[in-house]
Amino acid sequence: MPLDRNQLARLAARELRDGFYVNLGIGIPTLVANHVPPGMTVWLQSENGLLGMGPFPTDAEVDADLINAGKQTVTGVSGHSFFSSSDSFGMIRGGHIDLAILGAMEVSQEGDLANWMIPGKMIKGMGGAMDLVAGVRRRVVVMEHCNKKGEPKILPRCTLPLTGLRCIDLVITDLCVLEMDDSRRRFVLKERAPGVSTEEIREKTAAEIVIPGDVPEAIVD
Repeated sequence: MPLDRNQLARLAARELRDGFYVNLGIGIPTLVANHVPPGMTVWLQSENGLLGMGPFPTDAEVDADLINAGKQTVTGVSGHSFFSSSDSFGMIRGGHIDLAILGAMEVSQEGDLANWMIPGKMIKGMGGAMDLVAGVRRRVVVMEHCNKKGEPKILPRCTLPLTGLRCIDLVITDLCVLEMDDSRRRFVLKERAPGVSTEEIREKTAAEIVIPGDVPEAIVD
């Protein structure tokens, strides 16, 4: 059956490495902060000027002045720091962030990303998405496989305004995990959600993807 949001966050947390500097996008990616493996030191960074975010706060821990770029209240780990948004973007543009875990509206079969606007809908601004896909060493998308209408979000070409070209290394959805093969410039199916068949994944994916003969089920606690 499809994975829920916390299971998706746990799968994305497998991409973390000790000592990494990591940016978490708005939506499902923010939940990764709750699933950092015990004993691992990871520095979570936010575009609004915070380094060292911890898990989401309990009701007793909420500090209305301590928020991430999505305006959610957060906690800080020991040694966390605050600085200007310009310094935060300097970290991103300077190549100092190891990993970005982002949400997406659409991803193309070549790894293009559209995640910042839907034409005709009011938005406050682009945020840091374009800087992240251009300046971060590894880029992972976590999202639902289909939109609210049941239409595929992994497409031959993105139909929405692009955030970046050929920039996504890994896609984690509620149905599967797809990893980009740079030599073929196509995503390869690496894991299936428990109980989800390769036929269902193929049916709900508009893009051309590579499906090996034996695709294991993802292990989700």
